[in-house]
Amino acid sequence: MAKIYVTRQLPEGGLDSLSQHQVDVNEEDRPLSKEELLDIVREYDAVICLLNDGIDSEVIAAAQGKVKIFANYAVGYDNIDVAAAHGAGIKVSNTPGVLTEATADIAWALLLAAGRHIVAAHKFTLEGKFQGWHPTEFLGQEFHGANFGIIGAGRIGQATARRATGFGMKILYYNRSAKLGFERECNATRVELDTLLQQSDFVSIHVPLTPETQNLLDARRLEMLKPTAVVVNTARGPVLDEAHLATMLRQGKLASAGLDVYAQEPKIHPDLLDLDNVVLLPHIGSASWQTRLKMAAMAAENVAAVLDGREPPNPVIP
Repeated sequence: MAKIYVTRQLPEGGLDSLSQHQVDVNEEDRPLSKEELLDIVREYDAVICLLNDGIDSEVIAAAQGKVKIFANYAVGYDNIDVAAAHGAGIKVSNTPGVLTEATADIAWALLLAAGRHIVAAHKFTLEGKFQGWHPTEFLGQEFHGANFGIIGAGRIGQATARRATGFGMKILYYNRSAKLGFERECNATRVELDTLLQQSDFVSIHVPLTPETQNLLDARRLEMLKPTAVVVNTARGPVLDEAHLATMLRQGKLASAGLDVYAQEPKIHPDLLDLDNVVLLPHIGSASWQTRLKMAAMAAENVAAVLDGREPPNPVIP
């Protein structure tokens, strides 16, 4: 019987396929410390980890010879030193595909909320300030016929763009390679990133965090956006310069923004916290019952395969 550790409580039933093994779960509602992780990897055969668990070279060195797989409960895996794990003979897996639609839904929730000032208007109403219809209050951006820029046309980026077709939007996308099927399906046009930023009325970010995408939307590129533009990020926080984004929002150089991810999670840049034209969510892109249960089941399947001497169905290769 193998020993499996799960670094956070997951939806009930998601790990049923591992019932023949010993499965221990972190019962405390908090991330594990580095010291706790180091102790765990010396004792367990497999670890199901989360995106806020730092599986760095030190943890992997401690795990070598014991842990057979780190199964990441996420599609992104920038929290794991994949090259170090590969060198140590430890498998790494993720949960691609299953969270595509849920994350695209949240991207649109942010687009609509930020573009039409839904949160600020809700707060205004709750505070008893609503005195009747007003011709100039909470004027937002119109979606129909607008230019919609998708940065990163993977599964989630394409799903987000697909929803835009119902609004009659013109879709521009930036991606390392052309996506011809996507272009045909959504009448999308591939452009350079600078062109996308200059021409888009709404921008949604969907790139993974890599050395190439770190600070992809830096101050110089953010300044290319229209002052009427809306920017949404459901990818990874370090992809854009949060401090400069906050400055532009405060100075009226950008209409509004919606963020579900942050550069220093769970810390949020303080300059964003007192702005009425930004919507802030606590990284809930995949937070539907159906999706989170599927993610748990997929992580369990990856673990079960490796413990059975097989390749994980969803391997991450350096």
